[in-house]
Amino acid sequence: MASGGFRVKIPRTTSSGGGTSLAPSDPTAASTDVPGTFITAMPALAESAMKEVEVRAVNPPYSYSRVTYNDRTKEYLYEVIEPQLSAHEKQLVEHLKTTLARILGSDVGNLSLVDKRSYLRGEAEEYFRSRGITLGPLSMERVIYYVLRDFVGYGPIDALIFDPEVEDISCDGVEVPLFIFHGKYESVKTNVVFPDEDSLNSFIVMLGQRCAKAVSVSSPILDGTTPEGHRVQATYAREVTTRGASFTIRRFKERPFTPVDLVMMGTANEEMVAYFWLAAEQGESVIVCGGPAAGKTSTLNAIALFIPPTAKVVSIEDTREVNLPHENWIPGATRSGTGDRGPDGKAAGEVDMFDLVRAALRQRPNYIIVGEVRGRETYTMFQAMATGHTTYSTMHADSVKSMVNRLENPPINTPRILLSALNNVIIQIQARTEKGVVRRLKQVLEIVGFEPETNELITNTVYEWDPGTDKFVFKGHSFLFDKIMDLRNYGPDEMDAEFQRRTEVIRYLVRNAITDYRQLWGTIAQYYKDPNEVMARVRASARKEG
Repeated sequence: MASGGFRVKIPRTTSSGGGTSLAPSDPTAASTDVPGTFITAMPALAESAMKEVEVRAVNPPYSYSRVTYNDRTKEYLYEVIEPQLSAHEKQLVEHLKTTLARILGSDVGNLSLVDKRSYLRGEAEEYFRSRGITLGPLSMERVIYYVLRDFVGYGPIDALIFDPEVEDISCDGVEVPLFIFHGKYESVKTNVVFPDEDSLNSFIVMLGQRCAKAVSVSSPILDGTTPEGHRVQATYAREVTTRGASFTIRRFKERPFTPVDLVMMGTANEEMVAYFWLAAEQGESVIVCGGPAAGKTSTLNAIALFIPPTAKVVSIEDTREVNLPHENWIPGATRSGTGDRGPDGKAAGEVDMFDLVRAALRQRPNYIIVGEVRGRETYTMFQAMATGHTTYSTMHADSVKSMVNRLENPPINTPRILLSALNNVIIQIQARTEKGVVRRLKQVLEIVGFEPETNELITNTVYEWDPGTDKFVFKGHSFLFDKIMDLRNYGPDEMDAEFQRRTEVIRYLVRNAITDYRQLWGTIAQYYKDPNEVMARVRASARKEG
C-alpha cells in the first residue's frame, strides 16, 4: 500500500456478499473498545476492478484519504475515509450538535481555532458526564470528531481541506460527487456527496458566514475568502444554478512552493534557480506567463523567496497564495463590495487590484508582487517598474508575443514602449511526457531593449526546455551577467565563480530536500550576510556525503 513515504496502520474491513462487514476488531462498536482497536477502519474496495494506489493520513488518527484506480472505467477515485459510527453513536452526534448549538454563547466565536476545539471537547465530555452517558474512549473520540468537524471544521469536506495535495474542491450540485484538483492525479472524482438540498444549502450559508458574507435567495452568489485564506465562489439553492447550490474552493497553501520544489519536481534545474536568485538580488522585474494550472503563482512564490531579507515587500492578490518569510512584508488582498455597481463599475466598499497597486506605491516598497495582472492596474504596475520598483507578477499567455498583445490591447492598454521596463519573462507550461503530466519552464527570456523603428521588443533567450530529452539548455549568453559584472567590477571568471557558488548552494538544498520555506530561507538570508560561512557548510556537507 503506497502512502507517500509512510505506512498507515488501519484495520481493514472485509466484503461479505453484496455489502461490507467490519473486521473482527470492529472499531464502530462502542462495547468492544479494547487495546489494539482503532478509531477509523479502512473499508473494502467497492469492486474487484478497483486497485488501491495511495493511502495518506490526512487528519490522523481520524481521517484518511485513499486514491483508487478502476481498471474498468479507467478513472481515479479519491475516497475520504472517516470514523464509521454505530447507530447509537449517530444519534449521540446529532443530539449533541443540536444541544451545543442551543447552549453555546456568541463569545465562542472570538476564540482561536485551538481554543474552540478544546472548549467544544470539554463541553461534549461534560454533557455526557452530566447525563450519565458512558462511552468507551474510542467511541467518545468518534463522536467528538464529528462534532468538531461540523462545528469548527468544514463538515463533509473537512478532510479535503486538510489534505495538502488538494488544490481545488468543486461541488456541481445536489447528489453529484464532488471533484477535486489533486497535485498528482489532477481532476479526480471523490466519494463525497451532498445527498439533499437542505444539507447543501446549509453548507453554502456556513461558507458565507466563514467569509463574513451574506448569501440568500435575494443575493445568491458568494465570492469571498475564509479566515484561513481559502478562496470561495458559491451559488445558493437553485436561483442561478439549476442542479442546486454549487461551490468552488481554492485552498490556501500554508507551505508555499519553494525553489527546491522547482528542482525536485523537474520544473527547473539548479542553474536556472541560481539565475533567478541573482535576478532577485539585482532587482530584476519578472512576469511568469502560462496557461491555467501551469503553476505560475507557485513559481512566482519560489522566486520571491530570493528577495533580500532587508527589502520591503508588498504583495497584491485576488486569492491569497503568496506566502513569504520576510518580516517587512505587507500582504494585500482585494475585497468585493455590496449592492449595485456604480458608474465606475465598482460596488460600494469594493477594493480592486488597481486600488491596491496605487496604495502600494505610497508604501515605498522595494518589491511589489501582483498575483495576476489583467486590468487597469497593469499600467500602474509598469509605471512602477519604470520608476525603479522591482515587480513580480503572473499573466495568462503562452509566449512573449501573446503577452505583448494582451498588455497593449483592451482592457489593459499599456503602451509597448513601457514594456521595456520589464527585465525577465518566464514561459511556463503543462506538458504531457512519458512521466505523465508535468510542469516545465519552457523559456526564460530577457527583455534587453526596444527597437523604435519596428516597434518591437528585443529579447534574449537564456534557458529553454528541450522536450525530447526533458532537459534545460543554457543558450549561451545572459545580459543579467553583463549587468552584474559592470556593477561589481567582475571579470568573466569572477562572474562564473559567483554563479557556480549559488548553484552549489541550490544543489545542497535539493540534496538535503530542504523544502520547508523558512528553513530554506534561513540559508539564503545567511548567504546574503556571510556567503563564506554558507559555502564552508555546503562544501563540508558535500565532502561528508561524497
